[in-house]
Amino acid sequence: MPDTAFADPDAGLSPAELAARHGLGFAGTRPSLVSYARQLWAYRHFITAYANARVSASFSLTRLGRLWQVLTPLTNAAVYYLIFGVVLATRHSIPNFIAYLCTGLFIFLFTQTVAQAGVVSITGNMGLIRALHFPRACLPIAISLIELQNIGASMVVLTGIVLITGEPLTLEWLLIIPALALQMVFNAGLAMGLARLGSKVTDLKQIIPFVMRTWMYASGVFYSSALFAQHLPKWAAVAVEANPMLVYIELIRHAMLENVPLSSSVPHLWLLAAFWSLVVGIGGYVYFWRGEQEYGRG
Repeated sequence: MPDTAFADPDAGLSPAELAARHGLGFAGTRPSLVSYARQLWAYRHFITAYANARVSASFSLTRLGRLWQVLTPLTNAAVYYLIFGVVLATRHSIPNFIAYLCTGLFIFLFTQTVAQAGVVSITGNMGLIRALHFPRACLPIAISLIELQNIGASMVVLTGIVLITGEPLTLEWLLIIPALALQMVFNAGLAMGLARLGSKVTDLKQIIPFVMRTWMYASGVFYSSALFAQHLPKWAAVAVEANPMLVYIELIRHAMLENVPLSSSVPHLWLLAAFWSLVVGIGGYVYFWRGEQEYGRG
C-alpha cells in the first residue's frame, strides 16, 4: 500500500485548480469595488504622507514658504476686485462685495486647483506608478487632500476678511464644515475622473484651464447669480443655477454673510450639494476603478 501520510495534496490538480485552492489570481487584474476601497483604506497613511510631502516640496524653494497658501488667493481677489468691483462697478449692486467676491473666489479655487492637478496626477507620476505597487486612486485622492490643506489656510484668511468687513459671527458659520465636506467628496470624484481622462487624452491638460475659466464665469464668483435669470433663456438659467460650483459657493456665502442674494432656497441648495457630491464622488471613483489595470502601461 502507498504511504498516504506523505502524499502531496496538490498532486493531480490542474494549474487553475491549484491557483483557486491557494487563493491566487491573475497578476494585474482589477479588484472588486469593495476590495479596491479596502486597499485605499489600507494605504491611507501613504496617501497622507504623499500629500504632505507634495505640499512641503511645492513651497520649499520659495522664500515665503507656506505663506503663499494665503497670498495666492488674496492676490487673485485683489485683481478681480479691481476688474469687476472697480472698473465694472459690480460692487455697487452687492452688499459687502469684498467678502462676497473673496468667498466665491476662494471656494472656486478649491475645486479649480484640484481639477488642474488631478488631470495630470497619473501622467505626471509614471515613474512612481511603475516603481511601486499601490492603488492608483491614491494619487488623485492625495491631490484633493493637498487642496484641503490649502483651503484650510484660505478659510482662516477669509474669516478675517468677512469679520473685518462687518459681518457678524453666527451659529450658521458651523454650516461651513458640512458644505466643505460635500465639496471635498465632489473634488475627489472630479480628480479621479479627470485623472483617467488625462491618462487617455494627454492634451486635456492644455484644455482644462479654458474649461475652468469658463466654469468660473458661470458660477457667480464675481457677480450675483440673479443676472443669469435676467439675461439667459429660462432653461439655460435653470441649468446654470444647478451648477455645482455655484451651489457650493452660495452655501458658504449663506453661512458667512448676511443679506446675500441666492439663486434658490437654502434647502434646495443643500439637496443639490448632496446630489452633486454623490454623483461625482461615486461616479468618479467607479470610472477611475474601471481603468485601474491600464495605468502605467505604454
